[in-house]
Amino acid sequence: MKQFFVLFLAISAGVSSVCANLGDGGDRIDDSYGKLVERHLRDDGTVSTLYHKDPYLYFLVFDNGVSVLEKYSRVDGADLSEKEIAKFLKANAGRTVTWIRDETGTSKERRFKRSDHKAEATYANMASRPTLTVRVVAREK
Repeated sequence: MKQFFVLFLAISAGVSSVCANLGDGGDRIDDSYGKLVERHLRDDGTVSTLYHKDPYLYFLVFDNGVSVLEKYSRVDGADLSEKEIAKFLKANAGRTVTWIRDETGTSKERRFKRSDHKAEATYANMASRPTLTVRVVAREK
């Protein structure tokens, strides 16, 4: 029983390390995404941040302290695997929401829509780096 409990805690810790997502505040993101590399106040009042946690780079935009856009890419510039893409999408889905592949994408770009229509995702090259971008579609003010 004790071994099962230790294993459960280890798995929970691993899963929680990638559970920050759209709509989360800065403290939870800071805990999940590793070392803060840069932070910038943008002209529109939002804040952009870049985190590095091997083997990923995480670029986020916060509006009023809440994550509204997240970009995921590998530090080495390699493509994200289907499993990695699925992991990041799942982290941004919640318990009752799923991601659906949008067939309007091209051979160079894959698009996804969240079943609640509150977020969308695109996997494409950005600045010569394969990147998964997940963003809020509409936010209530």
